[in-house]
Amino acid sequence: MIRTLLVRGLLVGLLAGLIAGGFAFVFGEPRVESAIALEEAHAAQNAGHDHGEEELVSRPGQKVGLFLATGLYGLAVGGIFALVYAGLRGRVGPRSEGGLALAAAGTAFAAVILVPFVKYPANPPAVGDPDTITGRTLLYVVMVLVGLAATAIAVATARRVTTGPWARWVAAVAAFLVPVIAAWLLLPTVNEVPADFPATLLWQFRLASLGTQLVFWTAFGVLFGWLSDRAARPAAIAS
Repeated sequence: MIRTLLVRGLLVGLLAGLIAGGFAFVFGEPRVESAIALEEAHAAQNAGHDHGEEELVSRPGQKVGLFLATGLYGLAVGGIFALVYAGLRGRVGPRSEGGLALAAAGTAFAAVILVPFVKYPANPPAVGDPDTITGRTLLYVVMVLVGLAATAIAVATARRVTTGPWARWVAAVAAFLVPVIAAWLLLPTVNEVPADFPATLLWQFRLASLGTQLVFWTAFGVLFGWLSDRAARPAAIAS
């Protein structure tokens, strides 16, 4: 059974990754192009002439690489999700296979994507000091770990509350938000956006970045849940 779920997760993850790549290509790439143009204009202005640095990968190559990156991301996430899903079946969450898949995908999006994004949103090219990339990456990873820990605390809290579904949901949400909000307040803020960087472009890039993840997790949850429900029907009929 685990092998079946793993294959399903890998295939669905690859498909969802390509769908998310298409969204990023349509809505994110124009913002990346604009940010790169700004970066090159600033570099040329500061140097007094057009800088002669050659790109390691051309823009057409980067656009093709976008789908490769989102596809590989989908494969990795799909494999991990399938293993976690196998451990959750029959233990927590909705009783239906599809409902559990959607709930797990939504929870993963909130914990792994939304929680760190609120504190440390994505930045386009020309934004961010290369010397601080290690520190910024570590802070982002810390927020991901906080999101995962908050999810585990929320699940454990919900399982202890037996007074009713509404009380269970309220307790779970509160248990999730307390460590997340504490981390948002206590961890250092990173703001390296240049004063002259267009606010509209920054906002559009961040929306496209978050939208790409939302498209991926929505497509993944729906497809994985649909396939899981279809696979469960023969077993239910046979029993």
